[in-house]
Amino acid sequence: MSLIVTGSIGIDTVITPTGRADDVLGGSCTYFAAAASFFCPVRIVAAVGEDFTEALRAQIEQFAGVDTAGLEIRAGSKTFRWTGEYKTNMNDRDTLDVQQNVLAEKLAPVPHAFRDSEYVFLANTHPVGQLELREQFPAAKLVVADTMDLWLNTALNELKHLLTQIDGLVLNDSEAAQLTGETNMIRASAAILEMGPGFVVVKKGEHGCLLRHAKGLAVLPAYPAGEVIDPTGAGDSFAGGMMGHLATVGAEADDLPALRRALAFGAIVASYNIERFSLNRLTELARKDIDRRLAEFAELVKFD
Repeated sequence: MSLIVTGSIGIDTVITPTGRADDVLGGSCTYFAAAASFFCPVRIVAAVGEDFTEALRAQIEQFAGVDTAGLEIRAGSKTFRWTGEYKTNMNDRDTLDVQQNVLAEKLAPVPHAFRDSEYVFLANTHPVGQLELREQFPAAKLVVADTMDLWLNTALNELKHLLTQIDGLVLNDSEAAQLTGETNMIRASAAILEMGPGFVVVKKGEHGCLLRHAKGLAVLPAYPAGEVIDPTGAGDSFAGGMMGHLATVGAEADDLPALRRALAFGAIVASYNIERFSLNRLTELARKDIDRRLAEFAELVKFD
């Protein structure tokens, strides 16, 4: 099944208690596509500036199945840049610098050959842009979006309209609380369903995730990570693993069992992602590594 993702491709500088990485590949679209590529082919629609080097592009294209025909390198523009520093607990971080650059410009066009995409993930970007992209895939089987606190603060009405046009929403627990005014995630997720989507996935970092669906509720712990080097992109790689599985099995929004299993795949890919800076850990992986860790995870969470 055809899977497409739109969002940011950026150049990051990341500081953690374990070290520092300067001018490395980042962005929501990047992490998602790399993660999803272990499951199925994935198409990218994004824009970067003329400072985006061939070496950075090659890092994306080393993941077999990632189609970069929708990656626009825009003359006269600069690539999105983000600098962040993580606290000792690795859950909290400070954004030290953000330069929207090309993200503040018009969206990259969707290539004609991509318009038959059936599985669409609207990675984190302005809700107006997400809606514009969503409207280009009227026959899609499954459309899921991500969001962040910035849009809750600056584009809440647009985000709420987007929620009426998508099948699923992925966000973290603090964003769910901000969107609904509910600090309890059971009540918050229920309130989000009333806003339009058929399901919502609430990410809770090292505490796992919660799936609220019209047919029921599911919870899953995170894979117990013994080494956390860089949490950047964990949520995006989680979404990539989740959507990659859903596209592979041809699932739609009402398939609760497939969604539950997709959460586990997402958790496993994210658990690998955090073990290195940027995409460095994912470049070392094969699908057999994901399946092996998934089997270990299944043993950890099962009970009689």
